[in-house]
Amino acid sequence: MTDLRWGILGTSRIAVDKVIPALQKSGRIAVTAVASRDLQRARAVAAKLRIPHAYGSYEALLASDEVDVVYNPLPNHLHVPWSIRALEAGKHVLCEKPIGLSAAEGERLLEAARAHPRLKAMEAFMYRFHPQWLELKRIVDEGGIGELRTIHSFFSYFKDDPDDIRSRPEFGGGGLMDIGCYNVSLSRFVYGSEPLRAVATVEFDPTLGVDRLASAVLDFGRGTSTFTCSTQLSPHQSVAVFGTAGAVELAIPFNAPQDGPTLLRHRRGGETVERTFDRADQYTLQGEAFTRAVLDDTPVPTPLEDAVANMRVLEAVFDSGRSGRWIDVGGG
Repeated sequence: MTDLRWGILGTSRIAVDKVIPALQKSGRIAVTAVASRDLQRARAVAAKLRIPHAYGSYEALLASDEVDVVYNPLPNHLHVPWSIRALEAGKHVLCEKPIGLSAAEGERLLEAARAHPRLKAMEAFMYRFHPQWLELKRIVDEGGIGELRTIHSFFSYFKDDPDDIRSRPEFGGGGLMDIGCYNVSLSRFVYGSEPLRAVATVEFDPTLGVDRLASAVLDFGRGTSTFTCSTQLSPHQSVAVFGTAGAVELAIPFNAPQDGPTLLRHRRGGETVERTFDRADQYTLQGEAFTRAVLDDTPVPTPLEDAVANMRVLEAVFDSGRSGRWIDVGGG
């Protein structure tokens, strides 16, 4: 039985190729509507994915009585404005990462959510719902690598298309906003705390004006996290978490396949244990977790406060890249 009706703002690739099909796998979710500024585009997507209602404006979807939850995968600069409008229309909101263009923008959304306490709002960091990440977190929290001391992560792809939305600085493009947000988020997730300060080098594309290569160190007081992200390198992703007695690595940490297994490697002392996780769609798991929070009226798994905190760290990385100095984040 379907329990919650979802509407999709926009027809972005992630929505059409990943999120909508994933939501449709759940018996508790019905994707009932999709909106685009181009009605024909909305109708084409609705026909392809068997969605009952198609709208030629975002406003029309928000006004629809056929929608309980809005998924917002719009470009970064539209995350906060349209998420606020969804809340004001009485809809729960799952908004794509990053939550906005700045921590201040994220605070605006947080204030709007607090003004509508019966509605749920959450940032869509789907990786946190995959079993491989839950197992990594369990191993670390239970002392499986001894004392956590450092995390190394890497995320890259190659894209220098000036027409791509991720290549437009005015729309919140660039590597740190698109994929570096994962490196920051996983660091905070694994440590379970906020970094005290950050230092980074950030390289900008001279033509596009967006960051294309960034490397940073986050200081958590009891350990560090180092990462590199890039939009103009050979595609690669990796995560390794190191402690005083062992380490944990994930083979495909972010874009875990929806139709194949993933591998976790846990080394402690002289022994290495490999664990394979059967296929799991992290977008489905994320949608079901959010749906449970709505239907059971319980807190969402990752509150908007977490999203704002992530933006603060990203801002510190940008500030350090410009100044060449350590920047205080204020965590601890």
